[in-house]
Amino acid sequence: MQPVAVVTGASSGIGAATAIRLAGAGYQVILAARRAERIDDLAGQIRGNGGQADTAVLDVTDRTAVDAFAARLDRCDVLVNNAGGAFGSETVAEADPADWQAMFDVNVLGTLHVTLALLPMLIASGDGTIVVMSSTAGFVAYEGGGGYVAAKHAEHAIAGTLRLELYDQPVRVIEIAPGMVRTDEFAVNRYRGDAGKAAAVYAGVAEPLTADDVADSVAWAVTRPSHVNVDLLVLRPRAQAAQHKVYREPS
Repeated sequence: MQPVAVVTGASSGIGAATAIRLAGAGYQVILAARRAERIDDLAGQIRGNGGQADTAVLDVTDRTAVDAFAARLDRCDVLVNNAGGAFGSETVAEADPADWQAMFDVNVLGTLHVTLALLPMLIASGDGTIVVMSSTAGFVAYEGGGGYVAAKHAEHAIAGTLRLELYDQPVRVIEIAPGMVRTDEFAVNRYRGDAGKAAAVYAGVAEPLTADDVADSVAWAVTRPSHVNVDLLVLRPRAQAAQHKVYREPS
């Protein structure tokens, strides 16, 4: 029977690219996201290329909805916890607690909700894989990133804790931690629709990572032999030596 991969946040960016990659690797992908039209279009694209895809309109912050989603599935072999986001760039002293709550809800509790709901099926598969999409922000703090940094530190902690707690179960826990990735929406959402501020993040950087770069790494890690666990994979563009050290070409 064809293995099933659930990808959250699959309507755009890294989630959409990951779904395409996993479908190409032979998985039946379940595209889970809030925007029905986006995931329907993506499912059609995958099917048009000979892959298998289904959709589920899902808000990962809604535990009842997540449980109902899980109840409709017959199996789950791979879970990619990709849904997330950053909201705002204010300092801690100027932060809006509502932004922090929203980031914690989608990045941390969203990962928790879906993992809790699908874990029995992942174990029952006999060869399950959980992917947590964290960030280099989960290791290094930076100014203006307090809420997002805190949320990604928490996701990093979830991945590490799960790996310890599931050590005697047939489930791998993989953490993918990208650095600078240029996608259509992430920075724009962070800066509340200010396209100029979003573009400035990547100014002078010749080749930031793309969503497909990250998706390629997810698919590679997931398709390693069952006994091989890629605990943590950190990805950065060559121009980014560290969180604060980025080569930018002179304008």
